[in-house]
Amino acid sequence: MAATSPLAQTRPAATTAALATVVGLASASPAWADEQHRVQPGDTVSALADRYGSTIPAIVAANDLDARATIYVGTTVTVPDGKPSAARSSVTSLSATYTVKAGDTLSEIAHRHGTTVATLARDNRLANSSLIFPGQRLTIGGGGQARQAPEPAATPARASTGYTVKAGDTLSEIAHRHGTTVAALAKANTLANASLITIGQRLTIPGTSSTPARSTATKARSTPQATASSYYTVKTGDTLAAIAQRHGTTVAVLAQQNSLANASLIRVGQRLAVPGDATEPLVGSTFAGRTYANDVVRAANQNKAVLLSRTVPSREKMQDIVVATAREHGVDPALAQAISYQESGFDMRAVSPANAVGVMQVIPTSGEWASDMAGRRLDLLDPRDNVLAGVLILRALDRTFTSVDDAIAGYYQGAAAVIDHGYHHDTVGYVASVKALMSRFR
Repeated sequence: MAATSPLAQTRPAATTAALATVVGLASASPAWADEQHRVQPGDTVSALADRYGSTIPAIVAANDLDARATIYVGTTVTVPDGKPSAARSSVTSLSATYTVKAGDTLSEIAHRHGTTVATLARDNRLANSSLIFPGQRLTIGGGGQARQAPEPAATPARASTGYTVKAGDTLSEIAHRHGTTVAALAKANTLANASLITIGQRLTIPGTSSTPARSTATKARSTPQATASSYYTVKTGDTLAAIAQRHGTTVAVLAQQNSLANASLIRVGQRLAVPGDATEPLVGSTFAGRTYANDVVRAANQNKAVLLSRTVPSREKMQDIVVATAREHGVDPALAQAISYQESGFDMRAVSPANAVGVMQVIPTSGEWASDMAGRRLDLLDPRDNVLAGVLILRALDRTFTSVDDAIAGYYQGAAAVIDHGYHHDTVGYVASVKALMSRFR
């Protein structure tokens, strides 16, 4: 039965998004050698660039990384030192991609990657540089990637403040709330892993200095330009609340923009103006060279909107649920944690373009399989049901295969595909990374 119920044969893990998560492959013959870094759980190319004063394109070029800039736990990557030289002149023509996170601003992204707001806006055809969205993919490259960022004029730094972590908090949300960045919070609090914060933990919120880039972004935000509207035609079963969630807005905004006297009265076939650019959804349609069907992407955006509207357990709490559920159902807790961390970083709000949902990144068809094993219908948007679905699938795969490697591969690639075709190239790296993470959770 397991062999005919693949979990993920057509979808990537949400956490393997470009430059967003730790997985990846380093070349054995780098273009040049500066710093040699052994990849640890939690490492990303962007984090290494920041730590060593390098740039993402330079690391990509030095290690001949793929378009996703993926790196694997346990491998060694070469990190160029970021000083301009003739040998590295080709770096300026390279491009990489960056996925916007909650709390990001274009000026911070530009500063982080050694470029300018104007260059990013031009390369990504942004009509308004103050409007970027979580999940949006930006091209970072060409025209100044390897330039040394000018030193900002010295200005008085604001005093640091403190914040106590509450249930459901993530570091990115805390950063956004306090006008800082995840990197600044991680540095100020000496966090080895920015995805692991605990309820009750006291964080130092660093003050930020005003820089020219930040001043420009603030000025742009203080005089917002009118955003273009797209249009949506009401279908049978639609509600204004569901339409608002799908498009990342609110019922009040939709009612005001469409002059609706009664927000509960909309008609099938009615054309509604939806604020913002509909080409920038919460979840994109293309990932790792694959473009997903419109109905799949639409469902993924609906699920993402619902999860963003809910209070979900913190990453630490989700990890506890994974451990408890694995033990209850006879699954190795280290394996369950490694899969969950690899797939989502214990983030219950993670959704991939293929509509893989939640902390265990379960797609709907696999959720139905898990529901059959559970003896009841599982709600993949419910944190505990999501974990239960993933753990039951892992248990079935473990019973199907004699090798833990094959069970891991089956979770990523699909059991049937593993049996029929063996491991895909990216599956080899996935298995290696999960096994390295298992040793961390022993």
